Amino acid sequence: MITGNKGKSFVTIMVIIALSALLLRIAIEKVLVITCVQNEALAQATLKAMAAALDNYARDHKEVYPKSIATLIKSEPVYLDRDYIAESPMKGYIYNCARLDESGYSCYAFPQRCELTGNLNFTVTTGNLLVSENCRDKD
Repeated sequence: MITGNKGKSFVTIMVIIALSALLLRIAIEKVLVITCVQNEALAQATLKAMAAALDNYARDHKEVYPKSIATLIKSEPVYLDRDYIAESPMKGYIYNCARLDESGYSCYAFPQRCELTGNLNFTVTTGNLLVSENCRDKD
């Protein structure tokens, strides 16, 4: 009769472990979703700040855009507080400018790991035009 109780205890322990694993999986999934949303919001805000700095620089310099982000940081007045490209990756996103010349710009932010650090790719072009697409569509 004692062995019957041991069997019930084992089943109880296994059920508790299975439920704990399920709850842990749900919790981790929620944390990942929240982290992705926060990273995406920061990436979008960062690109908008970069675009605003580039557009302000061009407005102050007879519609001529700088050839590097470093120019925005070193100029007087300072147009941008830091070099996001040099500090990339930040908060799960990689920043770069595919085109940065006197006539305009095209900068982007891609998640370091699609669906883990973010779900969206962002691109901002001359005139502060921001476009997003799902990072899975790019692969």
